Amino acid sequence: MKHLYLVLSALLIACFLCACASGGDKETVQNTTAVQEADKTSENTADKGGKTLVAYFSATGNTKAVAEKIGETTGADIFEIVPAVPYTEADLNYGDDNSRATAEQNDDSARPEISGAIENMEEYDTVFIGYPIWWGQAPKIMYTFMESYDFNGKTVIPFCTSGSSPIGSSAENMQSLTTGANWLEGQRFSGGAGEDEINEWIDSLGVSFAE
Repeated sequence: MKHLYLVLSALLIACFLCACASGGDKETVQNTTAVQEADKTSENTADKGGKTLVAYFSATGNTKAVAEKIGETTGADIFEIVPAVPYTEADLNYGDDNSRATAEQNDDSARPEISGAIENMEEYDTVFIGYPIWWGQAPKIMYTFMESYDFNGKTVIPFCTSGSSPIGSSAENMQSLTTGANWLEGQRFSGGAGEDEINEWIDSLGVSFAE
């Protein structure tokens, strides 16, 4: 009888230990799955990136056309940098040493006023900056724009349009007006740049854009 009691006790203890082990394994599997799902969610969020903005100044429409194509491809918001005092044809007469555009480009302190502002700049993680090339540099109204906002922690991607002039040091000079921004290499486009050319450049950037 005593022997039977010992056998039954051993069986009960064995069953109890198996149940505990089974429950522990189940809990471990659930915890592992939860971690994997969290990692997956984090990865997807990183891949999507933050909000994107295309900010551009266009005097003749060439830069505007490129900016709109970038916006369509990336799903970015678009902000046109509009001068408070519009440029006239005479202002843009590059052959006139006394024209407004010439005078501004020759004046390091020139900061043409902008009409309107971006109210939610802090929401954008990536900012495309577009402009035409004037005398080898960005128009001084772009300097006004760069000094008007905090680009710390943002990725800034410059692009320009011109008849033949390269982007040169124009982006570097604007970069010097910011602190803490991650500037990517800029790109120059002709006025008639096609969608394929623009998209190929965007793909080469290695940046993920939010939908």
